[in-house]
Amino acid sequence: MKNVKAEKFNEKASRSESKPNEVIAALDLKPGQKIVDLGAGGGYFSLRFAEEVGERGAVYAVDVNPQFLVFVSNAAEEKGLKNVETVLASENGFSLPDKVDLIFVRNAYHHLRDRTRYFKKLKRVLKPNGKLAVVEYCDGGFFSFRHFSFKHFFSFRRWFGHFVPEKTIEREMGDAGYRLVKKFDFLKEQSFSIFSKQR
Repeated sequence: MKNVKAEKFNEKASRSESKPNEVIAALDLKPGQKIVDLGAGGGYFSLRFAEEVGERGAVYAVDVNPQFLVFVSNAAEEKGLKNVETVLASENGFSLPDKVDLIFVRNAYHHLRDRTRYFKKLKRVLKPNGKLAVVEYCDGGFFSFRHFSFKHFFSFRRWFGHFVPEKTIEREMGDAGYRLVKKFDFLKEQSFSIFSKQR
């Protein structure tokens, strides 16, 4: 089933500047793990994760758009990946059959309302040693981009709020009951942080 928007998301996620291989390496995935791809879009990372965790693992591609989920399901079937399950979410959350090792949120954090409350509720789906990874656009302020350019300054994201500052993410996740365990700075336009549940 053709879905131009989903295909565009996947094309962008696969670009060299998005550094998908580096992102996946940083997550240190293991065979048999269970992963949530929250805001899966076209499912580029869902399918990559499915290959990494293997048949004993599971990937839950979660999105509020049912058409994206159909696209992901069809793509997984075409690739012969039987460990991808699509999950339709609402703005209040979603339910899963079991607990997971990782929740991955890429370029979707800014779409969520009342994020502190949302991620506080999500703690229940994480295993005790589970992690939550957030890849999110930087704010694009004149001096705030890691690698400033006028293209970034005049971007759609900056003027329409499609970003969340890194410090805001850290504060909100702290308020939701998570602690920052690692940060990466190899992405030009995005922050990349990994959190765990506070004990």
